[in-house]
Amino acid sequence: MTSRILICDDEFPITKAVGMKLTKCGFDVQTCHDGQAAWEAYCAARPDMLVTDLQMPRLDGLSLIRLIREGDSRLPVVLLTAKGFEINEAALEAEFGRFRLFAKPFSPRELAGAVADMLQDAAVAESVAVATTHGTIASL
Repeated sequence: MTSRILICDDEFPITKAVGMKLTKCGFDVQTCHDGQAAWEAYCAARPDMLVTDLQMPRLDGLSLIRLIREGDSRLPVVLLTAKGFEINEAALEAEFGRFRLFAKPFSPRELAGAVADMLQDAAVAESVAVATTHGTIASL
């Protein structure tokens, strides 16, 4: 099954470049240009991963992630931010869990690699959670 990725950034060239690269890598991509549209797209499609800018109109990236985390604490997230924008990664990780941060400008190739790695890690974590729930993992 093809992984579905929701990309949200108010800069059209960013969503276009990232969307094209991830599509070329075989992912099913949906793009939005503000946080509210991304929230609506997330609710409608339940993607496997979110790639979002932090500073956007209507609903910023952090508020978007908070809304999503209320119902889906495991969704892999890549945060995009302007170069030089001060961000406390430790505080964000404490609030949101594991994520990757990319400062603009970034390499779409590197971002695609991070997306693939995070989706693989999420699949492994989900398999372990399912196996543990069904008692198929032996106690150590």
